[in-house]
Amino acid sequence: FPTDDPAVVTCGLPYANGDLHIGHLRTYVGGDVYSRALERLGQETAFVSGSDMHGTPVAVNAEQAGVSPEEFALDWHEQYAETFPEFNVDFDNYGHTHDETNTEVTQQLVRDLDEGGHLYEKEIMVAYDPVDDQFLPDRYVEGTCPYCGAHARGDECDEGCQRHLEPGEIEDPESTITGNPAEYRERTHQFFAVSEFADYLTEFLDRLEGTSNARNQPREWIEQGLQDWCITRDMDWGIDFPGGEATESPREGGEAADSRDLVLYVWVDAPIEYISSTKQYSERVGADAFDWEAAWKEGASDEHPEGGEIVHVIGRDIIQHHTIFWPAMLEATDHAEPRAVMASGFVTLGGKGFSTSRDRAVWADEYLDEGFHPDPLRYYLATNGGFQQDVDFSWEKFAERVNTELVGTVGNFLYRSLLFAHRNYEDGPDADAPSDEVAARIDEAVEEFAAAVNGYSVRALGDAVTDLARYGNEYIQRNEPWKLVDEEPAEAERVIYDCVALAKAIAVCFEPLAPEKSERLWDQLGEPGSVHDATVEAAREG
Repeated sequence: FPTDDPAVVTCGLPYANGDLHIGHLRTYVGGDVYSRALERLGQETAFVSGSDMHGTPVAVNAEQAGVSPEEFALDWHEQYAETFPEFNVDFDNYGHTHDETNTEVTQQLVRDLDEGGHLYEKEIMVAYDPVDDQFLPDRYVEGTCPYCGAHARGDECDEGCQRHLEPGEIEDPESTITGNPAEYRERTHQFFAVSEFADYLTEFLDRLEGTSNARNQPREWIEQGLQDWCITRDMDWGIDFPGGEATESPREGGEAADSRDLVLYVWVDAPIEYISSTKQYSERVGADAFDWEAAWKEGASDEHPEGGEIVHVIGRDIIQHHTIFWPAMLEATDHAEPRAVMASGFVTLGGKGFSTSRDRAVWADEYLDEGFHPDPLRYYLATNGGFQQDVDFSWEKFAERVNTELVGTVGNFLYRSLLFAHRNYEDGPDADAPSDEVAARIDEAVEEFAAAVNGYSVRALGDAVTDLARYGNEYIQRNEPWKLVDEEPAEAERVIYDCVALAKAIAVCFEPLAPEKSERLWDQLGEPGSVHDATVEAAREG
């Protein structure tokens, strides 16, 4: 980066089912930081996401709340759409999976899969609750993982090996509705032939950039043998499987399933929202400003024949979906493959996992209600350990990082430099350019910034800025302009000009991590326009 192709940065969709906490924010802040950093390099970039509206938990919780699933999920969606900007997470478009655009795009993509010969019908064993007399979608079922023996949900071994589970795989199934043992009955469902893409996916992982966990973990699943993917569910809430006729079970005693009554599995329409959200952005700003087809479709643009630069920023628990199922769907339908997947580690609190049911979390709204500024939290979440590492949050560690690095290093340099400039030079210190030493150090910081972007390291982005501020503190201390101002005023003015040039470079390079504070610094420097529109070339200008 930067390249001549349009980039799309996405964040894994938040599930419209509960309050956001800072464990969630780590991914969304990371995506926002990375998107802004690409723009500082001059990369054409769209940053998109949306709320994941479908699936069993939404339907269950909506029923408990006495409202429709759509009303329940929309309520949470609207809350998320209000919360993200409060943390300076600035999506170019934030949609949701139940809107008209995603419904149309999803159904068309599934039709393309079908017409390409990648879908087939198969009779499978589906859990059935004899008490409620209904078939159970996988998230209504719990039992034993057939691969590692851990207690697991019907769709994922969430407490053990993290492997995706197909309907009918889980052993000793129980209905989460009644708590009674469930039984398996045959049902006809739609399958996507993922196994046909094993060779492609192996080569794709060789090309894939991003964090090492996203590149390496999927290889184990391919080596173990890919299973085809059931993409429909027996539910009322979701996007309907497009078209189709009633299918009769070929076996005596099997249950006939009308494909027109099936909905698509939530993990089909959820990643397609990335495309839909980008399309909505293009429709709002115009294709001349950002062309969603040039970014997502192979062959849609002569200028970008292979599509754009797709970067997914996700939680570690959904690596499989983004590196196996999703790229296979894209490849099968002539869409651009992801260039990179950045998978974050988890956030713990005092050594224990965040727990909504036990109210063990630092909630996003409570952080703001206490009067804390969002930028220090952004900095802490982005730089406290490598992006793929688990990090433990504590208020003590948070205060230490803020006081030591943001206040003691960055803030201290800016305060000393700009206060001295303000008191001694009404219109700012006058010089043609920074000294060779300072210009070289700014160039070095910009190169470190670019290397961090291309290394997919939001932590290194922060390091580039704090190291530059640390140099600035050493530079002003070494040159002591307060002593020079009377004896060698020209030299004092040159030193402070250097310091102001460093401050400008900090404003530009710190914008991805602390956008609000960087804009304030930009205004204090008297620079024209907005720091959000500046590139790293402005940092080099002095």
